[in-house]
Amino acid sequence: MATLLRTVFEQPDTDTVKAQMRQVPDALEAKFPKAAAHLDAAQHDLLAFAAFPREIWKQIWSNNPQERLNKEIRRRADVVGIFPDRTAVIRLVGAVLAEQNGEWTEARRYMGRELLAKARLHPIESETDEPAIPAELTA
Repeated sequence: MATLLRTVFEQPDTDTVKAQMRQVPDALEAKFPKAAAHLDAAQHDLLAFAAFPREIWKQIWSNNPQERLNKEIRRRADVVGIFPDRTAVIRLVGAVLAEQNGEWTEARRYMGRELLAKARLHPIESETDEPAIPAELTA
């Protein structure tokens, strides 16, 4: 199944990405009907990256910044060892997040300003006018 999805993400343009994605649930239907139904229902979300310019698709797919951030939090938590209370954990994680935010804002950019400006020209179309809010988040 991972190979099938990988072929979707390796396509050169938006139209071929969508065409390839339409084939994935059909290929899975015989052996994995629940997975096929799930992928079919999630196609809009899975293909959201295709609304952006091709140059930033790799940055959108990647979770490397998240993994680096988690690794840095783990490294600092290992140094402390045992935290006295919950607020100490929140303070440490908050400090790491503030530091990383400063680094990404001032020093390193995961996506250059040019690419972000180009991406802004292509708004993502939503299936509905109103965003879906999970029941647990409603008041």
